[in-house]
Amino acid sequence: MLAQFKQSWRIYLVASCLLMLLMILIYRMMLIQVLDGDGGAGFLQQQGDVRTVRNELMPANRGMITDRHGKPLAVSTPVVSVWVNPQELDVESDKLPVLANLLNISEFDLQQKISRYKSKQFLYLRRHLSPQHAQQVFDLGIQGVYSQNEYKRFYPAGEVAAHLVGYVDIDNKGLEGFEYSYNEWLQGKPGKKQVVKDLYQRTIKEIKQIKAAKEGKDLALTIDLRLQYIAYKALKESVQYHRANAGSIVLIDVDTAEVLAIANQPAFNPNNRKNMDIDAVRNRAVTDMFEPGSTAKPITMMAALESGAFSPDSAIQTSPGFLKLDKKTYLDPVNYGEIPLRTVLAKSSQVGTIKVALELEQQQLYQAFYRMGFGQYIGLGLPGESTGYLPNKSVWKPIEQAALSFGAGLSVTSLQLAQAYAVFADAGRKKPVSLVLDNAKSIHVEQVVDENVAKEIATMLAGVTSHIGTAKKANTEYYTVAGKTGTSHKVGAKGYESGQYISLFAGFAPAKQPKIAAIVMIDDPKGKEYYGGEVAAPVFATVINDSLRILGVTPDKISTDKALRDENLAEDIAEQISGVVW
Repeated sequence: MLAQFKQSWRIYLVASCLLMLLMILIYRMMLIQVLDGDGGAGFLQQQGDVRTVRNELMPANRGMITDRHGKPLAVSTPVVSVWVNPQELDVESDKLPVLANLLNISEFDLQQKISRYKSKQFLYLRRHLSPQHAQQVFDLGIQGVYSQNEYKRFYPAGEVAAHLVGYVDIDNKGLEGFEYSYNEWLQGKPGKKQVVKDLYQRTIKEIKQIKAAKEGKDLALTIDLRLQYIAYKALKESVQYHRANAGSIVLIDVDTAEVLAIANQPAFNPNNRKNMDIDAVRNRAVTDMFEPGSTAKPITMMAALESGAFSPDSAIQTSPGFLKLDKKTYLDPVNYGEIPLRTVLAKSSQVGTIKVALELEQQQLYQAFYRMGFGQYIGLGLPGESTGYLPNKSVWKPIEQAALSFGAGLSVTSLQLAQAYAVFADAGRKKPVSLVLDNAKSIHVEQVVDENVAKEIATMLAGVTSHIGTAKKANTEYYTVAGKTGTSHKVGAKGYESGQYISLFAGFAPAKQPKIAAIVMIDDPKGKEYYGGEVAAPVFATVINDSLRILGVTPDKISTDKALRDENLAEDIAEQISGVVW
């Protein structure tokens, strides 16, 4: 009996020891895998997390750029970039040829690329793939190939609004246009999240969001995409027809001084920049300077009326049709004889303009140009904006005063010239020109020209497009037009370029109740036609006529019945935009 008891006791002790050892072993396993001495994650769990848990950036969606009606000009779409850790990649894998094919590169180029970066841990294989395309890559299950979620910028209006909107680089940083100048506003800030990934770096689940992404802010421009398209199309056709080097056009809302359209030629497609000519990127309407030529003569007439010594009916003797100053002779096309001041402007008489200018005090002329905004920044926030050049002298020689009176010896941009004509159109009121839509802003108005004087100039400019003026081709079918032609020699490194011209037309419509002020500039048209009245005026007529109809401005030249027959213009333009631009 005692022996049996001892035997049972030994079995019990052995079983107890075994159970104790088992419990110690289980505890030890828990200590290693689950718990540590401080009650935190165990060693093996930590090691597992190191291999599977990742902190991943959450890209911020860049803000959208739109026109004044919300039509998208720049949007961002989700894409996936594929990268590789060359130190993890099996370069002998039989899947590499398939990978190369999916990435649209040769197997040799892929091997060479990986070989060059074999000492690195990061190498982009392909940026900005569609999510569906990227999924095909990751379905191959190649170790060392990873993904990165990003956004790609897309420009629905293409080259029609390219100079204004600009573009971004592959990392979504603005390089040109409003993409550049409003980069901080648009770009937002990336967030961060914790995820679990498998062996092939595919996300299995999201654990938590560490920091929310801050989306970029949207930006609405003042341009109307319908008018932008009209201006772009007409300008491009004219530049091509006249085989010109370049051109620009600006439309400004007279009531608000908001820019309704800016177009340039040559242009570029921001969606496809592989063969982009860097010269085509320049926004010529705000960067390129030129002598305004005869488009500056209304400012000389304004200074004359302000002096009190002249009225629109003042008689100006232009005989014998030429005028000598120092060693230079200024000519009119014909001898106009004695004509009133208004006809001096309508006929664009060089002799008459100079004679008027020489009757003014020297600073009167300079101050008139300065008040109209010449030689000053407009400040639209676009890169490369020029101030132009307005000479300021304490003493003016007669020949210098004469040159200024007909737009020589100074330089302007298309935008500055459009602003000046907007002042004439708005009864002498100058408002800050804007390109960013802000419906809540109050418009600062400055009366820079006497209201009666400005209205007199507007009436005189309407005479320029009449049967006696130089701008008959600026007339439209539906609306009366006021404006001025200009033809100036191009200025080169050694002075005026022989046989090279800038063709201009600046004006506004309707003439009596202006809605839009505009400037058309054609740089160096080739062929027999190079005068502003022949080259630039027809572009103005087309753009103004169609734009005012799109805006629903009541025609002041035709019957209501005729206007009603053309009421489908807005739909026609919208259809063209949807077919060509979007």
